[in-house]
Amino acid sequence: MKTSLFSRLWIYQAERFPLLKTALLVFFFTAATLCVSAKLGGRTLPAWTSFAGVWLCVFILFFIMRVADEFKDFETDSRYRPERAVPRGLVSLRLLGWLALGFACVAAVVTGLMSPKLLFPLGVVWVWLCLMTVEFFVPQWLKSRPLIYLVSHMAIMPLIDFYISAAEWLPGGGKLGLGLWLFYGLSFFNGCVLEFGRKIWAPENERQGVETYSAEYGPAKAVRAWAFMCVAAALLLLGVSYQLDTLIWILGPIILAIVVIVKLASEFAREPTAARQKWIDTLSGLWILGAYGLAGFVPLWVGP
Repeated sequence: MKTSLFSRLWIYQAERFPLLKTALLVFFFTAATLCVSAKLGGRTLPAWTSFAGVWLCVFILFFIMRVADEFKDFETDSRYRPERAVPRGLVSLRLLGWLALGFACVAAVVTGLMSPKLLFPLGVVWVWLCLMTVEFFVPQWLKSRPLIYLVSHMAIMPLIDFYISAAEWLPGGGKLGLGLWLFYGLSFFNGCVLEFGRKIWAPENERQGVETYSAEYGPAKAVRAWAFMCVAAALLLLGVSYQLDTLIWILGPIILAIVVIVKLASEFAREPTAARQKWIDTLSGLWILGAYGLAGFVPLWVGP
């Protein structure tokens, strides 16, 4: 019996782009950025339409990034991970490409309706995403240097963050203060935490042809690098909170989170098990939600 297009797309999202999880992550990301931008500038929060429009556009950007990965990794997936959605024929690259193009047009229209000025930062994100998709025209050079690869790809996170915050400050001619630059840095390291965390595997889970940081550097060194990125993100979060006068409110939760992260990293370095691998991936996601929640929503709670 032939499966309908809707059913196939529903299976695809469950496997490769979970809608609810992604929607929640994008909500925290976009809402926190808009709130921080407004609070740092001493301005009132944007209208709810700005929150909704930016959320939709960033959600679309995340989907396009997933599709770009499908194109970029198709050859490797076909060889080493044939069970994935595209190699096994659940959906085609052609279908995903048309969907991405259609949604990109939606994002451009919504962005233009919010403010034509926002089309420039959106365009910058798209250009960087295109360069990422072709591996900056030096794929082998990048893949042989995993940390440079990570930095080049995670640079898109502060660019997306710039687009989000611009929806708040650009139409009114606002300026970028130190706190917002620190927040962009936080987004970069948060992206690194998430990316690094999902590619730290226990030895028994490593697979031929699947590139992981634990295989490249060894489990102990990889997990220590992940913990370092968490600490770097925490320091930037503290800097943002200092600028927002909320440092006293978030210091305790941040210290507690770092203690838990360092403890888990130490345990995984000593004994890299599948259960601890799963916890690293889970804590990476929880860290992102917590960091943006503390940065963006605490000022609303304790502010004037």
